[in-house]
Amino acid sequence: MADIQGLAVLHYDTPHFDVVRPGQFVLCAVSGERIDLEDLKYWSAEFQEAYRGPQEATDSFLRHRGPDFR
Repeated sequence: MADIQGLAVLHYDTPHFDVVRPGQFVLCAVSGERIDLEDLKYWSAEFQEAYRGPQEATDSFLRHRGPDFR
């Protein structure tokens, strides 16, 4: 996946991310959809993943933690 032209590599932190390898976009960890860097608003510093939107972020959290997480 790292060979996709324009794909950025980021290190996700809170409340920002650092660019490890420049590019124009990242891929959503849940849907695989392209997210332009200027549109990137959802990510997880814990899981080091980017998400297209709040639904994908929630889906990922539940996948990692399980539906019974409290």
